[in-house]
Amino acid sequence: MISILQTILTNILKGIYEPFGFAILLAVFFMFFYLFAKATSWKRAVKIWLEVFRKSAEFRKMFLFAFYVALMLFRTLLNRSIWSNPLSNVMGGWGLRGDDGKFSTEAIENVFLFIPFILLLFWTFSEKLWRRKKVLHMMAAALGISFGTSLGIEFLQLLLCLGTFQLADLFYNTLGGVLGGALYVAGMKGKEAWKKAHLEKEKGKESE
Repeated sequence: MISILQTILTNILKGIYEPFGFAILLAVFFMFFYLFAKATSWKRAVKIWLEVFRKSAEFRKMFLFAFYVALMLFRTLLNRSIWSNPLSNVMGGWGLRGDDGKFSTEAIENVFLFIPFILLLFWTFSEKLWRRKKVLHMMAAALGISFGTSLGIEFLQLLLCLGTFQLADLFYNTLGGVLGGALYVAGMKGKEAWKKAHLEKEKGKESE
């Protein structure tokens, strides 16, 4: 009987603890929208949101960035199972084979996880980042942001017992962030070169 009660209590507590972070964030953001809707009306609030989303490129960029950050948080922190010992495999996860010898894509996934994150971050705040910084500064920003974000996630996993703290995750996440920064810089350089060539072509036509 005691064993059954213990199992029930454990499952109840896990059911509250695991989605707790997501529930808090969802409640906070809902109340922001609630305050806005209360100041106007629910119908008008939804109408304004849709209208701004349709007209504002900056709003759409911010929405996509927030959407991807939410996906990242779900994969790394929110609504994850509890780990009894987050420090059980600090030096693991470097290769393409797990501890059981089976093929594992975790390292590859950790690289690709941060590529869109940095791409969307730089794209969303392109006016602040691109116009004021040179290529080396952009790459340094990609390195610093991805490393700091990954380190923060790893420590939260450790403190909240929602995953294993692994140096490999930190390295591969940072590598993905640097690759994302390189792709963004290459894309912006290519765009600038195309615009320059297009302007020269137009000037050539006018001179003729």
